[in-house]
Amino acid sequence: MIKLADEWKDFAVIATGGGYKLERWGEFTLLRPDPQVIWEAQRDLFSHPDLSAVYHRSDKGGGGWEFKRPLPESWNIRYKELTFRIKPMGFKHTGLFPEQAVNWEKTSSLVKGAGRPVKVLNLFAYTGGASVALAKAGAEVTHVDAAKGMVERAGENARLSGIQSGIRYIVDDCKKFVLRELRRGNRYDAIVMDPPSYGRGPGGEMWKIETELFPFVSLCAELLSDDPLFFLINSYTTGLQPTVLSNILSLSLQGRKGKIEAYEVGLPTEEGIPLPCGAGGIFIHE
Repeated sequence: MIKLADEWKDFAVIATGGGYKLERWGEFTLLRPDPQVIWEAQRDLFSHPDLSAVYHRSDKGGGGWEFKRPLPESWNIRYKELTFRIKPMGFKHTGLFPEQAVNWEKTSSLVKGAGRPVKVLNLFAYTGGASVALAKAGAEVTHVDAAKGMVERAGENARLSGIQSGIRYIVDDCKKFVLRELRRGNRYDAIVMDPPSYGRGPGGEMWKIETELFPFVSLCAELLSDDPLFFLINSYTTGLQPTVLSNILSLSLQGRKGKIEAYEVGLPTEEGIPLPCGAGGIFIHE
């Protein structure tokens, strides 16, 4: 099953093919590589008349942007009542993963329907899409990411969305933070995590999703309150099936009464085919 983030107005996938996706971000059109797009393009994406910038991969790793016309350093787009700052950055990033609107909708609905205060821990939280959505829904959010610049961007997105309080920002290695919270006796009603495939923390800590995810989820499960709301894992790792996330949640949360949903996350395209963008798994307490 694939869940599509199909309620965007300021964002759209125009066309795909040949390892690239052509996207409209507000007033600007970007062409970026995508490892999932292994089919042929139905037209020449590089000659799109409104093309603003192209991200070219380098044979030596990384890559860079080629700007086809003048572009502001950054600009804003909206998703319903949320506003996000978009900026072409290194490694083809723009500062937002629009397919995550699927998870914003689900978790925000759970927070709104809880009928009580909800403390959420958002790990590997990047520029705060989930943090902003959950705070807007009324949750008290602790936002943790190892990259100071991304945490600052999260604060900016929150302010753009009219959120002045309700989010605590932490620049730290996620595992170290979780271990400290356990020692402090702190607990959370919900956990969201968006772990990278590979990475290093600020102190050189190594992360490899194949070996680190299961023990880390099991560790985080100890942070859940006695009456939790949900535990969400999202993964962009190519080839990591939704069933893997379902199994990890099931084994890590044994003894907790609830249901687990696992699914692909994707975006609709103007071509009429879905663009897969990773997998999600959520445990919902009953």
